[in-house]
Amino acid sequence: MRLVVQGKAITFAHLAHIHQLCASSVQFVQIAQHGYYLANQSEINSAVQQFCADQKIDCAYVENNQFIQNFGLCVMDMDSTLISIECIDEIADMVGLKPQVAAITERAMQGELDFAQSLRERVALLKGLQESDLMRVLNERLQLNPGAQQWIDTCKANNITTLLVSGGFNFFADRVKAMLGLDYAVANTLEIIDGKLTGKILGDIVDAQTKADELVKLRDRLGLNTSQTIAIGDGANDLKMMSVAGVGVAYHAKPVVQAQASYALNFVGLDGVINLFAS
Repeated sequence: MRLVVQGKAITFAHLAHIHQLCASSVQFVQIAQHGYYLANQSEINSAVQQFCADQKIDCAYVENNQFIQNFGLCVMDMDSTLISIECIDEIADMVGLKPQVAAITERAMQGELDFAQSLRERVALLKGLQESDLMRVLNERLQLNPGAQQWIDTCKANNITTLLVSGGFNFFADRVKAMLGLDYAVANTLEIIDGKLTGKILGDIVDAQTKADELVKLRDRLGLNTSQTIAIGDGANDLKMMSVAGVGVAYHAKPVVQAQASYALNFVGLDGVINLFAS
């Protein structure tokens, strides 16, 4: 394994202390402005993990064969992963319902509520909202998370197919796909009649199982094996998708997701994924 440490807080004093904790015979190699790796690690060092957490530094023990050139597919969540907002919460804010909707969203993300049920409940609260309000959310509030474009550009440069699969809405997913230059996007469709939301979703709901199924379907279509796939997400409804991927990355994620992911990024942006797999 190699130990990858990264974060804007990192200093040479941090590196020296981590090196001492590892009792390593090799030196850190710099892979980015705020990213380094230490090769030839035989076991995970809990003291290093605790020190890094205390110092707001991301650390990961990465398998030796996991380099960017060995992957062929990356599947990503949208809300709070590729973008900084939960779209449905911001839509609700337009009609003064954000607290009610956000509370349901949070329970679903923590795994306390069935996602499909919670989504129907939230969308029902939006009945009567104007389609123009969705455009306002898009134009005024939707922002890419730090490092998102750099990560997607790196995927392109390494011939990694990219798929956004979201329990959110294709009104936003299709636009994020265009913004980032993603290959594919799958999300839910809001029913809109005469320019107003009906409070219903058209077709089957994109839930946790759908996310996993979409990853497997595209993986097989591309002729890849499991070890060549990456899934990135932040909420409980990303866990099934991450479990069928070769690598699951928890991005600024809920504790339940971090606990089950291969790697967790809590302090750096999505460009931190590049450093995890840098050679």
